[in-house]
Amino acid sequence: MGLWEIFRRRPPVRELGDLADFIDAQAAFLTQKGIFEYSRARAGHYAKVLFAEIGFQHAVEQARWRAFPIGLAIVAEIVEGILRSHVGDDRRAVLDSLSALVLSIFDRYPFPAQLARDEWLEARRELARRLDLIGIHAVKFAKDVPEPFAESYFALMPIHEKLRQHDYQSIRNYMRVTACNIHAEFERRADIGALVEGLRSSAR
Repeated sequence: MGLWEIFRRRPPVRELGDLADFIDAQAAFLTQKGIFEYSRARAGHYAKVLFAEIGFQHAVEQARWRAFPIGLAIVAEIVEGILRSHVGDDRRAVLDSLSALVLSIFDRYPFPAQLARDEWLEARRELARRLDLIGIHAVKFAKDVPEPFAESYFALMPIHEKLRQHDYQSIRNYMRVTACNIHAEFERRADIGALVEGLRSSAR
């Protein structure tokens, strides 16, 4: 990466394709960064040895794919919370369009080799259920959006349960801070009017 690349502003999120790419990238970042950084921290000086083991690589891939729908649900709720005050009476239609968009992101990826087909299909059904629940409660602060997912995400860490039993709060705090950063990033880059109109048009 060149020096000027560091200072280049990230492009605005205007079209639904931009929104899909934003949600995809942020969900992947949220889930993968936590898995990799936590595993490295737990392994300490043996991290390189651990990550070189085939069995551990398989466990990381399993954790990564199982966590991805959690990331999609969290980022979708953050996005919906920012858009909600701009949609007026079209709240349900816009949420339905956003949910369809998020599910299309899930469908970009083939069945992961590390998971059973039925497990991947169930993950999609659970994601759809989670997306539908967004519309039944008030907008949350970004830091609170990951709360219902924190224990499930923590349980996916590819480290033996006995070695990670005291680390839940660290993972929870990581999710809360990252959710706030995603919220701030979307607020900076989103063309709210264009996105709302795009989601309305998709619903029609």
